[in-house]
Amino acid sequence: MTERTRMSQIVISDRESGLPFSKGLLASQVMVTGLSPYRAYQVAEEVEIRLLERRRASVTSAELAEVAIEVIGEVAGERYATNFVRWREIETLDVPLVILIGGATGVGKSTIATQLAARLGIVRVVATDAIREVMRAMLSSELMPTLHVSSFQADEALREPPTKTADALTLGFREQTAAVSVGINALIERAAAEGTSIVIEGAHIVPGFFETDAHADRILAVPFVVGVDDEDRHRSHFAARENAVAARPATRYVEGFEGIRRLQRYVKSQALAHGVPRDEQPTDPKEGKTA
Repeated sequence: MTERTRMSQIVISDRESGLPFSKGLLASQVMVTGLSPYRAYQVAEEVEIRLLERRRASVTSAELAEVAIEVIGEVAGERYATNFVRWREIETLDVPLVILIGGATGVGKSTIATQLAARLGIVRVVATDAIREVMRAMLSSELMPTLHVSSFQADEALREPPTKTADALTLGFREQTAAVSVGINALIERAAAEGTSIVIEGAHIVPGFFETDAHADRILAVPFVVGVDDEDRHRSHFAARENAVAARPATRYVEGFEGIRRLQRYVKSQALAHGVPRDEQPTDPKEGKTA
């Protein structure tokens, strides 16, 4: 029997029914650190080699993790090894993760939410635009006009004229966000009650409008805001979106770009005021539909 054949018999001894070691499964776990699939598989292959060298029929989860952390540090660097350690700490939590991703239209929220959920093994991802669509079906434009326009057009649907010094767009957006936040808070409450992790993303994730403190002992809330400071890069995202999805022409986003940028500044100010982290890293322009 060859060493590689014997490898297929190595099991994770403290897992139910003795789960066999799998490079693919380990690679998917390593991807949580931020490594690409190719690099993660390289790590898994090196872990396999080191387990082979030990000539053991079984290892514990802790022993496997120890080898993986060592290899990640050598192959990719200590930052990625630290990320893996933190992910393992998250796995041991007895409360669900509630990740809230905010930011203006076109900054990459949907892409980040989808990738983050996949890497963390979270199956529930909800866009605030979907919440708004449900509320639009329940509340007419006469009753709640700001729900029936995009976030960057909310100034067109104010029920009362703003004062001379007020920013009509910000007022309209705040009104829209306050309404959608009812649904956001309901999702947070449900996650806490069911013990189920969730990612909620969208333009309506605005610090100061959603409530997590009331559930602090039942969830681990991770809010953050995504932004694109470079105007040209931000504008280019809409052209990329149009190329990716023909049904979403960029024209109205380009026409409303100044409003989008104003809302980004407002959301940034809210994040700063409430101590919510803000990510300014370049993002994938091929984001899905946003509010």
